[in-house]
Amino acid sequence: MKLNEIRDNPGARLKSKRLGRGIGSGKGKTSGKGVKGQKAREGVSLNGFEGGQLPIYRRLPKRGFHNINRKEYAPLNLGTLAAAIEAGKLNPAETITEAALAAAGVVRLSKVDGVRLLARGEISQAVTIEVSGASAAAVAAIEAKGGKVTTLVAKADAEQA
Repeated sequence: MKLNEIRDNPGARLKSKRLGRGIGSGKGKTSGKGVKGQKAREGVSLNGFEGGQLPIYRRLPKRGFHNINRKEYAPLNLGTLAAAIEAGKLNPAETITEAALAAAGVVRLSKVDGVRLLARGEISQAVTIEVSGASAAAVAAIEAKGGKVTTLVAKADAEQA
């Protein structure tokens, strides 16, 4: 095989429509755009335009409040934590931090502000874990097994007060 013999697979490249090449082509003269007007021109953006009538996105009422400063937390259930410990991804003898959870592949921290520990599932051994937040039920479940939960966000709020 030589470089000049290399070809695409059949059907890999779709032939472009040849517009404005005579009436016999089926796409001649106006190239399928109708006759004159704004939509026949290039660079037209008419999304949401309703011919001068008030557009529907302005007629409908806006409701609620969207907080742009809202913090997003990656959820971590007790069952997921227990499974990671059993699989050997995390060491229960040392403090489990958010960085350790991310390194083990248990949570993804790229687009979130931290980890929130939730109570779904069971944990069978005592662990010391340091996360941004935790539900009361999750803290109770870990402390019942002799473990300890440290929340980072609550500590930051206490320092500001």
